[in-house]
Parts: sequence; structure tokens; C-alpha cells
Amino acid sequence: MYTSIAEFMKEWNQEAASTQNVLDALTNESLEQKVSTDDRTLGRIAWHIVTSTPGMLMEFGLTVDPVENATTVPASAKELAGVFRKVCADTAHAVKTQWTDDTLKDMINVFGMEMPKAVTLSLLIKHIIHHRGQMTVLMRQAGLRVPGIYGPAREEWANIGMEAPAL
Repeated sequence: MYTSIAEFMKEWNQEAASTQNVLDALTNESLEQKVSTDDRTLGRIAWHIVTSTPGMLMEFGLTVDPVENATTVPASAKELAGVFRKVCADTAHAVKTQWTDDTLKDMINVFGMEMPKAVTLSLLIKHIIHHRGQMTVLMRQAGLRVPGIYGPAREEWANIGMEAPAL
């Protein structure tokens, strides 16, 4: 749980940047990659991250603009990644201008549960991390290079002069 807006912003900036790197690695063709006919495509998962972020913020009581045409996944990976850039900036602005360190302790009802505002910010980040993990698996299946998140991805070890760990 965060005790300050600055603490949240530090983690938000790191996780949003990692997610942006993943979104920037998508191709138009890869957006159709899916595990099965019963599951979301890679594009749908990516678009869910983009559109649900302002939706969650609104549920938390913050004022942000919703994503236009939220029900339609763009056919362009570049467009999708671009909308996430705006959502990230809007998120940072809303949290910094509408909440304070003191208000992080305030209790609010979110999705039928009472919790401190600070916990809602943790939920937001965990939600993005969860779906970003799903995306990286689908990216591998689509033949895309996956950017490192918390360390080098398989292809990145050589860039730091090391051999990738054995499988």
C-alpha cells in the first residue's frame, strides 16, 4: 500500500513504461494472436489494459476522460500504443492533482469492497502487470521479440555480454 503520491508515481512510471515497451513491440498482425477461440486476442488484452485504466480510475472516484471507441480494438498496433501513452499521462495527472498523501488513507467503496484509496492504486498496477504477463506469452506465440521487464528477456542477454540462462 502506498503512503504517498510520490511513492505511487515512482512505481506507476516504471510499470507504465514497461507496459508501453510491450505495447510498442506489437505488430498489426500480432493483434489477432490468441490461445483459443474462447479467449481474448492479444489485441483485445492490450486494448483492455488501455481502456480499463481510466475505467478503474473513475470507479476509484478520480475524474479522467474515458477512451473513445473503447469497445473496438484498433487494427493498428501503433494507434493502440499511442492511446496508452495518453492514458498514462492522464492517470499521472489525475492522481497528482486530485488526491493527496492524506487522502490515500480515505476509505472508498470499490467494486463492492471498502478499501483505502492507496489500495486502489495497487489494484490498478497489479491489474496492468497481470494482463501484461498474458500479453508476453501471446507475443512469443506470435513470433515477436518480448522486451525485458524486470530483467533481460531471452534475446537481451547477449546485449549485456551474458549467455541466456539454460531452459
